[in-house]
Amino acid sequence: MAKQCIFILGGARSGKSRYAQELAGKLSNKVLFVATGEARDKEMQARISHHKKNRPESWRTLEAPTNIGRQIEQQIGDAEVVLIDCLTLLVSNLLGDESDYSKAEKQVMAEINELIACMDKLDSSFIIVSNEVSMGLVPETRLGRIYRDMLGKANQLIARHASEVYLMVAGIPVKVKG
Repeated sequence: MAKQCIFILGGARSGKSRYAQELAGKLSNKVLFVATGEARDKEMQARISHHKKNRPESWRTLEAPTNIGRQIEQQIGDAEVVLIDCLTLLVSNLLGDESDYSKAEKQVMAEINELIACMDKLDSSFIIVSNEVSMGLVPETRLGRIYRDMLGKANQLIARHASEVYLMVAGIPVKVKG
């Protein structure tokens, strides 16, 4: 199987996860699904439960809120496709309530560079999902602005590394790169 990295961006409820799962299923049935979300409240528990029900039973799931590169390397097994859903929550998990810009940037860039190094080592295809946050209003709070900036930087790094990039618009994938 040809190794590739497909990056899927879009707004909330744009169809990113659905499209990513469709692509993964077309590439292989040996999929490692990397979930970065944490069930910290009932609404998030319900979302996670819904997502799990919509995935094929043959897919393995790795719950990894941080340190995903290292964890993927340890858990890759026979997976031909790694689907990461999503960078949006990964960056949120990394930041917590960090309001020091330079510390936040170091944390996020280290995590994304570790992920890229992992992708370069493994002979699997990667599909990565993230929200596109650069088209909205400037966040009102300092932490909100730091988060937007860090996710934007993470998205740029992954997009540069990706062989294909799609922007989801109302459930329709628009090819941006590749």
